[in-house]
Amino acid sequence: MTKMIFVNLPVRNLDRSTAFYQAIGGTKNPQFSDETASSMVFSEAIHVMLLTHDKYRMFTQRPIADAHEKSAALLALTVEERTDVDVIVDRAAAAGGVADPNPKQDHGFMYGRSFEDPDGNVWELIWMAPAPGA
Repeated sequence: MTKMIFVNLPVRNLDRSTAFYQAIGGTKNPQFSDETASSMVFSEAIHVMLLTHDKYRMFTQRPIADAHEKSAALLALTVEERTDVDVIVDRAAAAGGVADPNPKQDHGFMYGRSFEDPDGNVWELIWMAPAPGA
């Protein structure tokens, strides 16, 4: 079985966050979505669970951090093509996110940029050149 990752994020406005993640390429899975959660699918292995604060509190007793003010995690995804980095960051900005909260990185063989979602979570998009002969 392929390993999967489920990133769980607390969100202030579920409809706004769902629309944002759809704009950057996620597909809402209605089987695991309701008025308290949206299950966003990016691939067979990558899922982002958007949870209202009340729903998120069911899984932790810790206070919910304001990601606009504090960093608790940096989330990174690879993309297939170098141009995908710019396309997705531009989509994120157009959908209400913030483009490039961290500096752009261009090392030739690796290119990356970041965006911030409406709740302040920072995602990095990374393209890496295929290894010669791969």
